[in-house]
Amino acid sequence: MTGLDVLTCHILEVACLITDAHLNVLAQGPDLIINQPDHILDNMDTWCVQHHGQSGLTDACRKSKISLQDAEHSLMAFIKTYIPKGKCCIAGNSVYMDRLFLQRYMPLVDSHLHYRIVDVSTIKELC
Repeated sequence: MTGLDVLTCHILEVACLITDAHLNVLAQGPDLIINQPDHILDNMDTWCVQHHGQSGLTDACRKSKISLQDAEHSLMAFIKTYIPKGKCCIAGNSVYMDRLFLQRYMPLVDSHLHYRIVDVSTIKELC
């Protein structure tokens, strides 16, 4: 993401793993880097400029031919192959923010997921 403000920031990359209840990976989905125009990338917050610049993600977004809509449809096709509507929650580290961005920018994916969120960053905060 270009930052954490869901109203002004944008998705740069999406990826997905399907696991069973024991967190064994059943399927590895697409890892899609989304094209964003310069005016979006030029407005990233400081943390994103530094980290996405160092990792190469910023340049990869500039070069990508994948639109947000293409990424949503690819991700949705993958998820539907394995998960019936409303049966799978989103899980991972700090995925609450991911869910907010999915609601805004990938509503087809968001509406297919269960409403529950398993955010392991909560456990880190409690320890």
